[in-house]
Amino acid sequence: MKERLIKVDKETLKEHIFHRPTSERFSISGRIKSFRYAIQGIILMIKSQHNAWLHTTATFLVFVFSALFRLSAGEWCWMVIAIMAVWMAEALNTAFEFLADVASPEFHPLVEKAKDVAAGAVLISACGSVLIALLILGPYFLRFLGLV
Repeated sequence: MKERLIKVDKETLKEHIFHRPTSERFSISGRIKSFRYAIQGIILMIKSQHNAWLHTTATFLVFVFSALFRLSAGEWCWMVIAIMAVWMAEALNTAFEFLADVASPEFHPLVEKAKDVAAGAVLISACGSVLIALLILGPYFLRFLGLV
């Protein structure tokens, strides 16, 4: 496989990053539009991805049980990080799939492999999050059921 390297000197990079055209300067209305686009992206992900429906249900249940069991601040932090990891992986996977479908509308075995790897990243984050949830919520459930 032949790799193409693009060389960019530091001054060109600085110019590109720090000297934006006037139309791209910071504005409150621009930030509001950015949030609106981000929320539209989240809604699109939830509407179009069946796994996102599962993540939505799991997120709701985790928040309900975490509130019922009155988790400590530290336990809440771990739960939020776990939930965030799954949602981040799902969002990146969804974006990657959309881009892959545009780049290669016809079936291509390498695109299929890339999509499988991206889906695998979601699975890894979901498994890690389930483990965190079991470690934190498990003892609460055992006490609630009177098994401990």
